[in-house]
Amino acid sequence: MRTFSRIFLAASLWMLASFAMAGDFQKGLDAYNSADYATALTEWQALADAGDVKASYGMGLLYGNGFGVDMNDELALKYYGFAAEKGHATAQFNLAVMHQNGWGVEQSDEAANKWYTLAAEQGVTAAQIALGSFYSLDFLDSYDPVEAYKWFSLADKLGDVDAVDKRDFVATRMTPDQLTEAESQVSKWVDVHRALFAGN
Repeated sequence: MRTFSRIFLAASLWMLASFAMAGDFQKGLDAYNSADYATALTEWQALADAGDVKASYGMGLLYGNGFGVDMNDELALKYYGFAAEKGHATAQFNLAVMHQNGWGVEQSDEAANKWYTLAAEQGVTAAQIALGSFYSLDFLDSYDPVEAYKWFSLADKLGDVDAVDKRDFVATRMTPDQLTEAESQVSKWVDVHRALFAGN
């Protein structure tokens, strides 16, 4: 199983369950949760092909991991891509990972960061960590410690247990003005996204 899938399997199941609807999708979800991937495929295929976002994301999980089917990056990209375009945050994250690693598509940090940003804006902490990590690479032209600090800080505020160490390391390499700017950006982001912090 690929790394992003190991990390996000539990979160993915929770997101699927959170948006579950009655009927065929629910039957597919129940089957997926029981590792009956053949039934999940049967229940979700037609729904996904008819434009159901949650079923499309589920199909991406099946093909992206080889659950009950041969692993197929082309189909994973298709189904994740549809769900991602419709705003499904975890599909956006998984699509970003595929672009970052060149799984079924030409490797592209630009494309990966586009999808990471969309997922990060919806509160996916792993996407925020990915962005923070990218901007903290001081050997790249894209190095931006303010952006790195911001995303690590937001991931920390949303409960990522490793983010604070990453943020604090970046802070050791920042000027006081950069720290002030970064904290200002964090505060503005939190103000705009208050709903994400309601349960924290």
